Amino acid sequence: MMRSATITRNTKETQITISLSMDGKGNSAIATGIGFFDHMLTALARHSGISLEIRTVGDLHVDAHHTVEDTGIVLGQALAEALGDKSGIARYGSAYIPMDEALSFCALDLSNRPYLVFQGCFTNAMIGSYDARLTEEFFRAVAVNAGMTLHLNMLYGSNDHHKCEALFKAFAHALKAAIRENEDGSVLSTKGVLS
Repeated sequence: MMRSATITRNTKETQITISLSMDGKGNSAIATGIGFFDHMLTALARHSGISLEIRTVGDLHVDAHHTVEDTGIVLGQALAEALGDKSGIARYGSAYIPMDEALSFCALDLSNRPYLVFQGCFTNAMIGSYDARLTEEFFRAVAVNAGMTLHLNMLYGSNDHHKCEALFKAFAHALKAAIRENEDGSVLSTKGVLS
């Protein structure tokens, strides 16, 4: 089974196309117009092993909110399409990731029950041209549109760049574990379906 998807979403605020392959090699071509966000999405691809192509053109003359949130929406939709009924996968994943003085944790369940718990805060509003406060909005959009229960925790750290990057990488490693194919191709649920 080819675990891949391409989703395009065009609105008056953003024009986005995302292509992904679950069984890629973590290659990426990312262009959102926000340098630090591109850096985080590139790290997400590399550390999850999911090959990602993301092209986002957004109304950055307003602010970055639509660009970041809508990219999360489309990424979540692409993940959902590539995983189909989510049979044959490990379903759960978790990871602690340190980055220098910062430590972040992620636990997720590809359950078809979208939920986000986001704990942690940034010291400064901006990391380069990226509004750090949009990190939670991005992950909420991914979780809701992928049908994912997602818990993210920036446990500690003093450097906002490190805290955010550790969080994205924790998500990537948790996702990599959750999409791993299981031995018998079954749905990991006593109900026989994920809903």
